[in-house]
Amino acid sequence: MSLSAADLAYGYRERRIGRDIGLDLEAGEVLALLGPNGGGKTTLLKTLLGLLPPQGGTLMLDGLPLAALSVNQRARALGYVPQAHAGTFAFTVFSVVLMGRTAHGGVFAAPSGHDREVAQAMLERLGIAKLAQRPYTQISGGERQLVLIARALAQEPAYVILDEPTASLDFGNQGKVMSQIRQLAREGLGVLFTTHDPNQALAHADRVMLLREGQAIATGKAAAMLTPERLAELYGVAIETVRGADGRVAFLPGG
Repeated sequence: MSLSAADLAYGYRERRIGRDIGLDLEAGEVLALLGPNGGGKTTLLKTLLGLLPPQGGTLMLDGLPLAALSVNQRARALGYVPQAHAGTFAFTVFSVVLMGRTAHGGVFAAPSGHDREVAQAMLERLGIAKLAQRPYTQISGGERQLVLIARALAQEPAYVILDEPTASLDFGNQGKVMSQIRQLAREGLGVLFTTHDPNQALAHADRVMLLREGQAIATGKAAAMLTPERLAELYGVAIETVRGADGRVAFLPGG
């Protein structure tokens, strides 16, 4: 099982963002996508999800063209967590997570008892069950991000795609989310996430893709790809390397 792209070109009707992308996300692995702002990461994710049509190349989900699958089929396979979502309507947190179950029953179908059990389980998994009856519009940005992750997991997808999942989170919740990402892979899901932090990718991803100006400049195992030289090329700044007493490496932007 895999989500794969070959020679993929992507962008918007009036402007191409990227091209020549080759990508394979396998079940049970974590793939991190790194790159500077404006490099095309979010647009690439939307293309992989089928929210934007590819401008060239092939895009396959478990051996089938993604474009041939219905919206519900894609939603049952692909869970998506966007960067940020302020919300307009004061749905309860529980209702927002329950919306993830529409992939299984349809927009107008009444939620089943099982649907409610799954939604509750995802709230508990992310440690936000206490927020269940709070209005989604009245919780913090970090809490909203955890709710969106719970909603995506409520879809029970085979793959989860997260766009900067820790951007709004405090230090403790960042650790919680990254641990969940590894756990999802252990449970057999394929996970793709974007990040600006190479240390997150080094600690939690199996493989990385370095994306700059819509093109992949390197793809491979995280430990091999994440070097000071490649990160300096990617971000255009000097990179310092710090090595702890336990031998673990961390990267810092230099002067």
